[in-house]
Amino acid sequence: MPQSTPNADFRDLSAFDALEDGKIMPFSLDGTPVVVIRDGDSVHAFAGKCPHKEAPLEQGAFCRTEKGSVLVCPWHKAVFDAVDGSLVEPLALDPLPQYPVQVVDGRVLVGLRPMQREAPEKRQENESVLLLGAGAAAVSAAVTLRAEGFAGTITMVSEEKDLPYDRTALSKTVLVSESEKAHAPPVRDEEFYSERGITRVRGHVAQFDPRTRKAKLQDGTELTADHVLIATGAVTRKPDIPGVDMKGVYTLHREADAERIAAILDPNLAVTIVGSGFIGLEAASSLRQRGVGVTIISDTEIPMEKQFGREIGIRLRQLHEENGVAFVSDARVTKIYADDGKDGTASGVELDDGTRLPAAFVLLGVGVTPATDYVSGLERDKSGAIVVNSQMRVTRDGDTGGYPGVYAAGDASAVFHDGAPRRIEHWRHAEVQGRIAALAMMGHDTPNVPMPWFWTQQFGKKIELLGWGENFDNVALEGDIRGFKFLATYIKDGSPIALAGAGHAADMARAAVDFDGFLKEKAGSGL
Repeated sequence: MPQSTPNADFRDLSAFDALEDGKIMPFSLDGTPVVVIRDGDSVHAFAGKCPHKEAPLEQGAFCRTEKGSVLVCPWHKAVFDAVDGSLVEPLALDPLPQYPVQVVDGRVLVGLRPMQREAPEKRQENESVLLLGAGAAAVSAAVTLRAEGFAGTITMVSEEKDLPYDRTALSKTVLVSESEKAHAPPVRDEEFYSERGITRVRGHVAQFDPRTRKAKLQDGTELTADHVLIATGAVTRKPDIPGVDMKGVYTLHREADAERIAAILDPNLAVTIVGSGFIGLEAASSLRQRGVGVTIISDTEIPMEKQFGREIGIRLRQLHEENGVAFVSDARVTKIYADDGKDGTASGVELDDGTRLPAAFVLLGVGVTPATDYVSGLERDKSGAIVVNSQMRVTRDGDTGGYPGVYAAGDASAVFHDGAPRRIEHWRHAEVQGRIAALAMMGHDTPNVPMPWFWTQQFGKKIELLGWGENFDNVALEGDIRGFKFLATYIKDGSPIALAGAGHAADMARAAVDFDGFLKEKAGSGL
């Protein structure tokens, strides 16, 4: 056990022997929350809150993996190196502040100020990166490039006028806010881009040639770079029905969509939502919290049964019904109609049995399609997403080399898993992919693509899902589904392939970094 002379800038927090090996212990360092972790004979101290959303890290997980020990955030599963606090995986985009530790006469002393990190060595000054898009994948790539010392030019193209923002907030929190506060938080502030020399260009990408790495914008501007990341995300899918383009018919994919909806909300309104997926259910939750009447039209009786299974899907429907949401199940919208005198503004929806349901406005939540039509010559999956290898490099006719210097990430991409390309529409997955692409551009070793993780928040209840979206044939449930404190293991051909949980943040954090190891531990402990 290391020994050293105590310093006045340190505080005595604990006896070394009082620290349980591998357990995250919270302390107050003169009013500042920190966590202390004993890892064998070593002790490490870090900021007590995740730099992403200030989650209390003592509620997360400390895990020993093949590549070393890590600390996992309980809320959004950011992963940090448990020795030096460096970022391993998003959602956080910053390292975890580390505090100096001394062990003197069996006591653990922690310094009052975080340790300074060495600036990365500048490299690739004469190279350039072009980021097509400004969502989770593109911002993660930009942050990673600068954090790793990339000193060349970075250009980011976005259709939206505002700073890149947290899209997950649109259905979860923005709609709950009064109209003047209905804004998604920016992922990074304006100073980040200016101080790090990241040029933001507003425009619509009309064409991209992977052979020349040249992008052409709708206004005729042409851009090219040594490295190009296709990260234009997805566009909202609209059903092919009459009236879908009327006024009063909304989608919820961009901040402007949420702002328009929030501006017209009134408790006296009755709204119809078409679709009972993540967006539809989260939007219903937010609208009901604003006092708005909500009816959900769904072609299935049980919402999200494909993702969560029958039992959890039934409980989700019950949760919504308990909070005043009405469901019209096994129904299909065949028309959006406008009453006479409404000036072409939607008055409601007509169902396949002829029933008409009036509504103040209609919200479509029927999914998205990859925004990749402007790219030619690349391998696609059946949805139109660009197929990439484990380094996010595009493929061509089965050639994993594809076109040198061209990458894709986020909703626009599909990465191979179990022999088939899979497109994952999750924020964390997009950030992970953007980070991997940036590391590949710099010639660094890239980590394996982790199992995708997602969360949904509805009427104050949070459910986490870990998996690749594969079909399952059995669900092993443990705990209290009604009280939203459960774990669900999804099984295919006798093998676990996915996990869902509510009220089990630490377990889900552990599984997020070592799925198989967690299941073995759980089986051994009898949980």
